[in-house]
Amino acid sequence: MNLTSIRLITDDVDRLVEFYETVTGVVAARPAPVFAEFRAETGTLAIASSATVAMLGDKAPKPGPDGSTIVEFMVADVDAEFDRIRAVIGDVVLPPTTMPWGNRSTLFRDPDGTLVNLFSLPTS
Repeated sequence: MNLTSIRLITDDVDRLVEFYETVTGVVAARPAPVFAEFRAETGTLAIASSATVAMLGDKAPKPGPDGSTIVEFMVADVDAEFDRIRAVIGDVVLPPTTMPWGNRSTLFRDPDGTLVNLFSLPTS
């Protein structure tokens, strides 16, 4: 079994896609107006309209933060990335910080409130 993607459900696909395009520096693949993908070697972050899960009725995932999800991206330089995107991230949860286990991390919320972590591994 291979994990292929994580999908975020939103009521504003364009807004979330624009945010993640800025954060990742990658243009999303948009096979339909209600769906986008950020493909990487290790997996895909998908963004989809709530309309794409409407057939699930009351059991459909709801847009917005669920309190248990963190979307994580490994980067070469957390501080440089933070400086590059600072203007588009409104809610900084943790400014660039060296974690007790050695990773350098910054956490912030996307426009729907989902936590995003940019981190780099220890250099030594």
